[in-house]
Amino acid sequence: MTAFLSHFMVQGGPILWWLAAVVALCWLLVIERIFFISFSFPIQRKRWIEQWQQRNDHESWYAKTIREGWISEAHLQLNQYLNFIKVLVAICPMLGLLGTVTGMISVFDVMANQGSSQPKLMASGISLATLPTMAGMVAALAGMFVHARLAKVCRRKEHQLEKALRSQS
Repeated sequence: MTAFLSHFMVQGGPILWWLAAVVALCWLLVIERIFFISFSFPIQRKRWIEQWQQRNDHESWYAKTIREGWISEAHLQLNQYLNFIKVLVAICPMLGLLGTVTGMISVFDVMANQGSSQPKLMASGISLATLPTMAGMVAALAGMFVHARLAKVCRRKEHQLEKALRSQS
């Protein structure tokens, strides 16, 4: 597996390493969001609901402001890094296209220096052009799916908190 990956990275050129770094950062943030949604947020949600239940006043302007503040804080906590993940996902196909351009430049360089009679030399440039594009598209598709799921879960969690705080009134 390691030999395949290293061979793939060599064939794809230096742009593929940049793409790998972007994808790694994106997935680190995704994993962080999953852990936050699964472990940290439920604890905070429980704390807010308990504090709300302990209040005697649920109808005053002050009480409603506290509730809205908690809901806003939950929104900020849940959606933290989601826009950054979205930007990283958008960068993936752009890096793939950059790999295409650099690969085609190497193909044209080979053609200018060696002529078009050596297909092996041109093939390495073509793989240098197509592999980053494919990798960028695959990374972007996976990232788009994960981002959409995370955003949906965050909206649902926020709505559930809001509903729980309103039903306690």
